[in-house]
Amino acid sequence: MDEEVKRLNSEAKRHSERLQEALDEVSRVIVGQEDILEKLLIGLVAGGHVLLEGVPGLAKTLMVKTLAETLEASFARIQFTPDLLPSDIVGTKIYDYRNSSFTTEKGPVFHNFILADEINRAPPKVQSALLEAMQEHQVSIHGTTFILDRPFMVLATENPIETEGTYKLPEAQVDRFAFKLLIDYPSRAEEKTIIKRNTAGLEINPRKILSRKEITDTQDFNRKIYADDKIEDYVTALVDATRHPDEHGLDLDGMIEYGASPRASIWLILAGKAHAMLKGRGYVLPEDIKGVAHEVLRHRVILSYEAEAEELSSDDVVEKILSKVKSP
Repeated sequence: MDEEVKRLNSEAKRHSERLQEALDEVSRVIVGQEDILEKLLIGLVAGGHVLLEGVPGLAKTLMVKTLAETLEASFARIQFTPDLLPSDIVGTKIYDYRNSSFTTEKGPVFHNFILADEINRAPPKVQSALLEAMQEHQVSIHGTTFILDRPFMVLATENPIETEGTYKLPEAQVDRFAFKLLIDYPSRAEEKTIIKRNTAGLEINPRKILSRKEITDTQDFNRKIYADDKIEDYVTALVDATRHPDEHGLDLDGMIEYGASPRASIWLILAGKAHAMLKGRGYVLPEDIKGVAHEVLRHRVILSYEAEAEELSSDDVVEKILSKVKSP
């Protein structure tokens, strides 16, 4: 086992160096937000989709676009609006009267990286057009199924303060996002840098760092990162605490309407492995799980009206669980 761990460590360090190069390149364009950028990269390595939430003007779109520009992969932006149709996302079949046959016109979902900008501005029928692509990595167009190329990642943005002309994302779709990231305001020093960059005509174009093969190789290696049985027990205990808090000594009676789904356990392990790889390790520590717990669980823990009345957030609940459930 020692030799195997050494081999995994060596491989993890090699991948970590390349990932750090990509992270540094994105950081040349994006001021601050180091933790958010790292979590975006972890989501990519884990093979998951990411939902970014923040008030307008916090560079959510620029973040996603810049990350895509550092990767040698195709990128498409879909601006979600109330009049958008499912066929505008997945594509449709068009009748060619000259040949008396149908041809398939593929939509933007057939790119490697999809920016679903302001996803909550489109009605549920349009939002659900992404469900099959996000879960099965395939798309059905009029009875014909198409497999999506790897890597495939949906990065969606939404504004939390707007209610006019928005539609709440269905829980079934929210659960398909590995991470939900909350973007906060920059510090005063960071804001000063942002002002200088955007008012002095400075333009920074990111370089391509990772090829498509490097990305898929890193994603494949991520699953080989070693996670001990004790780590798996810890993850199952964390997720179970969201469903049966009283059994774990948590004073959250009546606060949680629905606990996290089994997808939470899967993504805690996969994201924990990616977190370990980014740190140059070939094995998972409890700190890796804790490092991604909020991002994996915050959108999967559905609070009751009582919790909302007491101004208890899902992050507060996750923090209570992390402090109560004993780590190995």
